[in-house]
Amino acid sequence: MRHGTVLLATLGLLATPVTAEDLRTAVVAGGCFWCVESDFDKVDGVVETISGYSGGASENPDYKAVSAAGSGHLEVVQITYDADILGYDILVSLFLRSIDPLDDGGQFCDRGEPYTTAIFVKDEDEQAIAQAALAEAEAVLGAPLATTVREAAPFYAAEDGHQDYYKKNPLRYTVYRKGCGRDARVKELWGKDAAFDHGS
Repeated sequence: MRHGTVLLATLGLLATPVTAEDLRTAVVAGGCFWCVESDFDKVDGVVETISGYSGGASENPDYKAVSAAGSGHLEVVQITYDADILGYDILVSLFLRSIDPLDDGGQFCDRGEPYTTAIFVKDEDEQAIAQAALAEAEAVLGAPLATTVREAAPFYAAEDGHQDYYKKNPLRYTVYRKGCGRDARVKELWGKDAAFDHGS
């Protein structure tokens, strides 16, 4: 979770601080929410990330229920961003290039419905942008994508222990991420177009 003004503001490149009118939220499901949170905390224009659950019918789900599958919920991250700095189209493009959108069974070592990928959209504009990004990614990869565009659903924040996990447990997180093969697969799939360089 990232709080406060964005990097550009600290560098004096923004004349005024971020206002509520500039802030928007996006919800994406990219497998392990620890990893998505870690990646997007590095993006200029992102103000905050929150790990959570969305897409299922049950209210206030917890990690145990979601990870067991059958709840309909996916692990997601709610990204709050300054739309004057980071366009929704760029955010979606970065997201697709940080996952394996060809995998319909989960992501990397995390298997099953809760770890499948999706972009949750709030309106027709977001839907059009997301669909265009999927079409572009499909053309680049030359294969049908498994990532879906879904109508926005209630977002439920995950338990405190899952927020900022990569900061609270850096060694465990690093071992998990490398062992899961996330970065190696993203680099294999996207090459130089991979969104985040983790040195894999």
